[in-house]
Amino acid sequence: MDIGIFLLTLGLAGAVPGGWLALNVRGSAASLARWGNRNAEMRMQARGELGPPQRQLSAGLYRFLGTAMALAGSVLALAGLAALT
Repeated sequence: MDIGIFLLTLGLAGAVPGGWLALNVRGSAASLARWGNRNAEMRMQARGELGPPQRQLSAGLYRFLGTAMALAGSVLALAGLAALT
């Protein structure tokens, strides 16, 4: 398999979900933050702790990580296109 096709596929596989998170499409970053908080609450209840859970990753941090993932995926996709030409 040509390395250009591999890099292009890998880049698009990282850029699309990263862009989805970075742009908070349909509240994806906010729902990930809620999901993490709910899991923290369930873990604390399983241990028998009744206090408030520690703060997990915020939606802003998820958006920042999505931006980094989208940029890295874009670089890989562009490298794949450059290798194909």
